[in-house]
Amino acid sequence: MMWYRDTPFVLGGSERAHLKVEGLSAGYGAFLVLRDLNLEVRPGLTVVLGPNGAGKTTLLKALNGLIRRQGVVTLDGGDLPEKTNEIVQAGMALVAEGRQLFPQMTVTENLELGGWLTPKAERARRLEQAFADFPKLRERAQQLAGTMSGGEQQMVAVARAMMSAPRLLMLDEPSLGLAPRMVDELLGMVRRIADAGTTVLMVEQNVKKALAVADRGYVLERGTLVASGPARLLARSSVVREAYLGASSTVAHGAATAAGAAHRRPNAPTA
Repeated sequence: MMWYRDTPFVLGGSERAHLKVEGLSAGYGAFLVLRDLNLEVRPGLTVVLGPNGAGKTTLLKALNGLIRRQGVVTLDGGDLPEKTNEIVQAGMALVAEGRQLFPQMTVTENLELGGWLTPKAERARRLEQAFADFPKLRERAQQLAGTMSGGEQQMVAVARAMMSAPRLLMLDEPSLGLAPRMVDELLGMVRRIADAGTTVLMVEQNVKKALAVADRGYVLERGTLVASGPARLLARSSVVREAYLGASSTVAHGAATAAGAAHRRPNAPTA
């Protein structure tokens, strides 16, 4: 069962977004999870890898305005707003971990919420385009979201985010809890969204499959970046295995040094 068409996705922003992060620190209360991060999210698909507790979700929350952040974050050269609603209006959308759907609402109702700030006629146009881009959801338009499979719910979550026509889409562990076949279909769909012009920042633990569809990657460990580079080089780097298995920063840094071209010094964005 294929949930996406062979043609590219077209629901999204018309301009490719470029996000730049300099000296980002963020956490909860007085506890900092992220420390002085530097990274870039360029047009295409960027993936952030790392073990549980590395700070990947905290990064997305900080970029989406859900927690306070320190440092400089710019979107296409302008300062990124701090409030979530203003960030959405600026062209960024987040698909949170666990999908966060309204289970007692239908697929259509969940999707409409994604475009709620747009005029009614435009919202209807986007809804029709969402059903064209995600044909499986048209068949389930009146089904309650809570009665769908995990893979189907994830598809609704992504389609709902695309209803805001984002120029930059952020995804937090989109393959979590899905069967291998569903993971392949979902990541293929994310790749198509990026190819159609929406910049994508994806946090993932499925290292091999994430790097197979990504353009660039970063490895995050204990709140700091230990490696970055083109996805094809990171896929061959021992630092990815070290970080994913939760090795200490010292061990991971040593492996990164031996990784050659795939490695950059901690916090250093790549070309």
